Amino acid sequence: MKKIFNFKRKSFKVLCVILAVIIVAMLGIKVKDFVRVNRIMKAHEITVSDSTNSNLSVKTGVQQIMIGSLCTNYDNALQTLLNIKAAGYDGIELNSFMISDTGILVKLMTKAAGMPIGNGGSLDWSKLISESGLDVISLHSDLGSIENDPEAVAALAKSFGTKYVVITGMYRFDYGNYDDVLDLANRLNDAGKALSEYGISLLYHNHNCELQKVSSDQTAYDLIIENTDAEYVNFEFDSYWMTDGGANVPALMEKLGSRMKLWHINDRGCTTGGPYMTPILSENATELGYGNMDLDTLSEIAKENGVEAVIVETHKNWVNDDPIESFILSFDYLNKTFCKLQ
Repeated sequence: MKKIFNFKRKSFKVLCVILAVIIVAMLGIKVKDFVRVNRIMKAHEITVSDSTNSNLSVKTGVQQIMIGSLCTNYDNALQTLLNIKAAGYDGIELNSFMISDTGILVKLMTKAAGMPIGNGGSLDWSKLISESGLDVISLHSDLGSIENDPEAVAALAKSFGTKYVVITGMYRFDYGNYDDVLDLANRLNDAGKALSEYGISLLYHNHNCELQKVSSDQTAYDLIIENTDAEYVNFEFDSYWMTDGGANVPALMEKLGSRMKLWHINDRGCTTGGPYMTPILSENATELGYGNMDLDTLSEIAKENGVEAVIVETHKNWVNDDPIESFILSFDYLNKTFCKLQ
C-alpha cells in the first residue's frame, strides 16, 4: 500500500511539473507575441490615410489571415487596417471565422498551422472597416454554412458590401476520388445557385490538393472547372499553391479565363538570410518580386482575362517577421505591374 501511495505521489509531482512547464511556456509565448506586436505597431504608427490607388487597373487587397496576429485589440486592428489603406490597397478579404467569436480550439489549430487569428473574433469589424475606409472585396466562408443557410451567408456578405462569397477548399476531403470530386462540383453548383437568389456570387479557392489525379488525364481541379456552371460558380485562383504543386500555372489561368474573378497572389522563394548553401534550401511564400515565380507572365494573363481584384496573402515568413512591412513591399510590385499608365 505504501509503494502504491509513493507511486501516486511521485506521479502527481511529475504531473505538476509538466503542467508548470506548459504554463510557463504558454506565458512565454504570450509575452513574446505581446512584445512583437508592440514593436510592429510602434514601427507603423498611423492615424488616418487618404491614400488612393485610382491609377491601377484592378482592385487590390490583403487577406485578413495575414494580419490576424496583430488584431489583439480594436486599436491595433484599426491601425493595421489604416496601414493597408496607406500602403495603397483598396480593400481587405474577410474570413467568416475571424469576424465572429472563435473557440480556443480553432485559435490553437490556426496558430499551430502558422496562421494565428488573434482576438479579431471579438471585435466590431463593421465599424473597423468603416473607420479604415477599406472596401471588403470578398468574404471567405465554407460550403456547409452555405448549404445550411444561404440567406444568412448572403446577408453577412451584403452587410460588408461585397458580392462575392468564397469557399476556401474542403477540409479533410479526398481530392483523389473521382466520384467525391464530381459530387463536390454538383454541390458547388447548388450552393452558387442558392446564393445567386440573394444577389451573391460564389467563388471556389484552390490549394494544391486539387492537383490530385482523379483519372489518367484529369485532376480534381479539371473536374471541378468542367462540371461547374459558370452562371453559379467561378474562381478565386491561388497561383502560389498551384506552383507549389508543380502545375502549369499559366495554362490553368488560361483555362479559367474570365471565370477567374479574383487572384490570390504571393511569390515563392527562400527567405533565410544566407549563406545559401547545400543541403537543399527550403522555399516558402515571400514578398512579391522577391521570389522566383514568373509573376509578370501571370499578371499579363490575369489582365487579359479581366481579373477584378488581386489579393496578397502570406501566412508567415514575412520580412522582419512584420506582416505590415511585408504587404507594403508587395504593393510596390502591384503598383508597378497594374498601373494604368503603362
